[in-house]
Amino acid sequence: MNDTSTRRLPLYALLTASFISRVGNSLTYIAIPWFVLATTGSATKTGLVAAVGILPVIITGIFGGPLVDRLGYKRMAVVSEVASGVNVALIPLLYATVGLPFWTLLVLVLLGAALDSPGHTARQSMLPEIAALAAMPLERTNSIVMIAGRTSSMIGAPLAGILIAAIGTSNLLWIDAVSFGISATLLAVAIPGRVVARTQGQVAQAGTALRAYLGEVAEGFRFIKQDGLIFWLAVSFSLGSLLAEPVYSVIMPVYAKEVYGSALDLGFMYAALGAGSILGALLFAVFGHRMPRRATILTGFTIRALSFWVLVVMPPVGVVVVAIVINATALEPTNPLVMTIFQERIPDGMRGRVFGTIGAISAATMPIGMIVYGLLMTELGLQTTLYIFATVNLSVPLVLALVPAIRALGESAGRSGSSQTNQPAAPA
Repeated sequence: MNDTSTRRLPLYALLTASFISRVGNSLTYIAIPWFVLATTGSATKTGLVAAVGILPVIITGIFGGPLVDRLGYKRMAVVSEVASGVNVALIPLLYATVGLPFWTLLVLVLLGAALDSPGHTARQSMLPEIAALAAMPLERTNSIVMIAGRTSSMIGAPLAGILIAAIGTSNLLWIDAVSFGISATLLAVAIPGRVVARTQGQVAQAGTALRAYLGEVAEGFRFIKQDGLIFWLAVSFSLGSLLAEPVYSVIMPVYAKEVYGSALDLGFMYAALGAGSILGALLFAVFGHRMPRRATILTGFTIRALSFWVLVVMPPVGVVVVAIVINATALEPTNPLVMTIFQERIPDGMRGRVFGTIGAISAATMPIGMIVYGLLMTELGLQTTLYIFATVNLSVPLVLALVPAIRALGESAGRSGSSQTNQPAAPA
């Protein structure tokens, strides 16, 4: 094995582990509600199990961040995968032995959601050092991670359906548990601790007192507030979660039913979203480190906002599919680009609490948007809701265009080359 391959082995291991873990998450999201429906026959309990997974993501995103920084990124990633595997395995194990009361299942689902968030934050946090070791631009590294995530999501859901039909839900959950074990092993063996060693200083002095721990949580919020660029990018993505993302989970199913009368057309729309996202990430992986940053962000959010107006006129489904592909292709580069900016500016030793807080805020706004759009469609109808939806989404690129911190990005290409050291910029 040559030196380049050796240096890139940790990156390949991280990508493989993340892919396996995300496929495992997709299997879990499908298998557990199906398990509840099959064992209880209750649609109410099934819906409750699906809903309780949201709150822990928000809580552990905020309060788990300091734990990620204290334990270290590699250690937290491994612990999270092992704990998730044990948690999933307990469901079929308890059901087949001593029994599984519904309240126990709810507790396990809550724990599973709580364990996943710190692991995801830890994997994000170790990327800058792994990219530098692999001599790969950080933009490209983040794009490849995004591609792996999108691909795993596209594979996971249909794979879950096939496996449930072939081997049953309990056996699928056992396979899911094993997948987390494989992911943990890859992370533990192939990623050198020296590369992603926990930074001392800011974390070590905190001690273990509750007041000190809450102080670290506050540091995450304070850092976001003080860094103008990170603050406004976080606000923009939270606005996107509130105003735009519910289109796929709430509006699109109603749209497909009322306009086209076919679940098949809804499937085409979701396929278009996945295809466009992967295409956009591939383009950014190749050209991202040379693309002007401000223009990339503004273009992505503007095209997304404008493409939503296609839904208002209710054209043939083929037109909507093309609009979604264009939407996703243009917007997807903003995800690895913004993650790159965050990684460049957040100091090592604080990434856990800052990434966790940003992710939690975005996760908290999405359910609000889902509820509001659902109520609007109930009270005002689909057409009026679409006009409101398309109009309010124009505010996101407008905010980005007017904020001085975003304008400060300029029109220069990204600065993280293959030899970049990922040193954080001073807060704006």
